[in-house]
Amino acid sequence: MSMDFNLFMNDVVATAREEIKAAGYKELTTPEEVEEVVTSKGTTLVMVNSVCGCAGGVARPAAKMAITNEKTPDHLVTVFAGQDKEATAKARSYFTGFAPSSPSFAILKDGEIINMVERHEIEGSDPEEVSGMLQYLFNKYC
Repeated sequence: MSMDFNLFMNDVVATAREEIKAAGYKELTTPEEVEEVVTSKGTTLVMVNSVCGCAGGVARPAAKMAITNEKTPDHLVTVFAGQDKEATAKARSYFTGFAPSSPSFAILKDGEIINMVERHEIEGSDPEEVSGMLQYLFNKYC
């Protein structure tokens, strides 16, 4: 029995995209979309999505849980590492001082990076822990 790897990955990517959009995050697929949202006034949470296990098992569920907090960012957006490469690169250009990682979360205010929850903080954590990290940042900056 053989499996078409590209067909399998397309299904995984589509599921990952839909999961974060269903949670209330706007998907940004072009550098122009990223620039428009990230530089807008207010606070923005950028979730850098990916197909890895810690994205599906921890980061996306945490992203959904975190926004049940009383305080939330003005803008909830996502870019997809490895898929929408130019949009992801544009988003990462705003994350000065932080190495590229996916999955990850960046919180920006008026286009300036404030803080990040990076992959090394997501790996080995559970969704509740990561959600708590995000809610702490929301309470502090939103």
